[in-house]
Amino acid sequence: MQYETVRAETADGILTVTLDRPEKLNAFSPQMMRDLLDVLDAADADDDVRVIVVTGAGRGFCAGADVSAGGSSFDHRKAGAWHRDTGGRVALRLFSSTKPVIAAINGPAAGVGASMTLPMDIRLASTSAKFGFVFARRGIVPESAASWFLPRAVGMQRAMEWVATGRLFGPEEALAAGLVRSVHPPEELLPAAYALAREIADNTSAVSVALARQMMWRMLGEAHPMTAHRVDSRIMSQIGGGPDPTEGVQSFLAKRPPKFPGRVSADMPPVYPWWQDDEFRPIDE
Repeated sequence: MQYETVRAETADGILTVTLDRPEKLNAFSPQMMRDLLDVLDAADADDDVRVIVVTGAGRGFCAGADVSAGGSSFDHRKAGAWHRDTGGRVALRLFSSTKPVIAAINGPAAGVGASMTLPMDIRLASTSAKFGFVFARRGIVPESAASWFLPRAVGMQRAMEWVATGRLFGPEEALAAGLVRSVHPPEELLPAAYALAREIADNTSAVSVALARQMMWRMLGEAHPMTAHRVDSRIMSQIGGGPDPTEGVQSFLAKRPPKFPGRVSADMPPVYPWWQDDEFRPIDE
């Protein structure tokens, strides 16, 4: 499918999503929001997509919001209470994805360009990348639900420093803080992201990864591990005797690569709201 502001290409189970406004350093726009939402919906519906890799065209990842409208770029007063932050809509859609998402940050990532990567599962950066949570320098507040995601990624102290100063910082500082997993020369960035994606696509159950992704993201806000116990006990009771666990054990015993038959579209039990089920009673075995 063709999009106006992104390119989406699938090969061997890996969907590469390229932010594609290189003449504007891939600045984020309402059309880019719509395109990304469509891409993520299509990826969730396609069982052939195992992993998503997101990167930018040209020398930037995403320079932030498109402010070509000048001083009125962030004026949403007409919408008032009905306004929904466009970056936040993308962040929440990423949060609910059933496919793991790897960010290959190839250049500057500022404002929404930085915050949109926070709901992605693994972030790799090029040595030419720069980051900036620059909202206070534009007279606005963190968006894309960054006030929820960023402290969980790097801790409150570092998150507040970056947000309060709005300064740009390089990939080594991002690595030291845990914002990115690794830093690579530009020519090695996408190969490293694809190698990681291949490790997932070739060796794991799509259903297992989808469930684990939802379980781990949702547990970030829970107060007690009993909630996790409720969820994993229920899910294990649903899938434990199914075809994927059977294949996982058989392939291990046979010392051969697994061929998991499970499909996310058909075989994934819902995670939410099982941890709110008051009728749950764990059974000791």
